[in-house]
Amino acid sequence: MKTLIAEFISLDGVVQAPGGASEDTDGGFSHGGWSLKYFDPVVLGGMYTELAAKSDALLQGRRTYQVSAAAWPSRSGDPFTDWINRVQKYVVSNTLTEKDATWNPTTIVRGTDFLRTVAELRPRPGGHIYVYGSATMVRSLLAADLVDELLLTIEPI
Repeated sequence: MKTLIAEFISLDGVVQAPGGASEDTDGGFSHGGWSLKYFDPVVLGGMYTELAAKSDALLQGRRTYQVSAAAWPSRSGDPFTDWINRVQKYVVSNTLTEKDATWNPTTIVRGTDFLRTVAELRPRPGGHIYVYGSATMVRSLLAADLVDELLLTIEPI
């Protein structure tokens, strides 16, 4: 399995809350939804659907997981949505419990154990380990040289 990171990012390095105003207001962030006006469902939607189709696992940090788990399970009917709802999810968190992992299938990975988990998953056969959002975790993966592919969708803002 290869580790694939796919991020929406602004020219000045923002990755927080690209999809909606109330998506992630952590730290007083009030500019959520900044990428929506640039999202082309045919071009970008198709590209991300293709990436997901090559992926057998999803790795997320706690905040990204909580935002995603609140949004995706109630949706269905397109390839990306169907994939994200059925794929094995690994969530890096020191605070969530298995009881909090309601978006199945989900496995909670504690703290820096996720670096070991990714290192153990990578030699296995299969598709990618897909990562989006989770900027703190992404920095740790990059520093540990556990990233095989980095796809940045840079938004002109």
